[in-house]
Amino acid sequence: MRLAVNIDHIATLRQARMTNEPDPVYAAAIAELAGADGITIHLRQDRRHIQERDLELLRAFIKTKLNLEMAMSMEMVKIALKHKPDVCTLVPETADEVTTTGGLDVLMYTDRVEEVAGNLHAAGIEVSVFIDPNIDQIKACYKLGIKTIEINTGEYAKNWNTSYAKLDLDKIRKSVEYARKVNLKVLAGHGITYQNITPIAAIEGIEELNIGHSIIANSTFMGLEKAVIRMKDLIRRTSRQ
Repeated sequence: MRLAVNIDHIATLRQARMTNEPDPVYAAAIAELAGADGITIHLRQDRRHIQERDLELLRAFIKTKLNLEMAMSMEMVKIALKHKPDVCTLVPETADEVTTTGGLDVLMYTDRVEEVAGNLHAAGIEVSVFIDPNIDQIKACYKLGIKTIEINTGEYAKNWNTSYAKLDLDKIRKSVEYARKVNLKVLAGHGITYQNITPIAAIEGIEELNIGHSIIANSTFMGLEKAVIRMKDLIRRTSRQ
């Protein structure tokens, strides 16, 4: 099971003072050297953390895989076509959210997903869609020719130390099983921490976890290299793949 490190909050800290440090590109280099299998960034429409120049520089320097999370706007499509990340992950986005609050509703936005994904696919960019653990959403992705999905683990992460965690895990497991039956590549992420990762990493069929906040938060105490290595270790000891 691979680990992609989301470095958005390195940029959040930089933007707090509108200065040039800490540098997300330097953070990406450290994460890769520590064993990260990919780097994830979310270029938001309000530019609250990652900026387009970060994307440009990361595209030039990333040695593993660059995953760009993006809203389904034509502005973002144009930026993606310009910089050619390895993967574009389509996510819902609202101005007032602190972070992504749920999966993209592919059933509601079928035509839009098809249009955006079609433009990206035509440019040779892999498309992933961030969805809730829901079979109908997976079916909708499959019908549109989407080959990769990222399952939202947010509800599980919120409830991981409560009696609801088992129900959330069951939804994720069933979603992964169905997606694999129809030959979709399955990734997962959102809200995963050092404390709650083990049950997720134990799910057979998940190829990659996208983790950001917990790694960056803990890096303030132990350093980014050690924070990435620690998360990789937990995945390695738990994962069946």
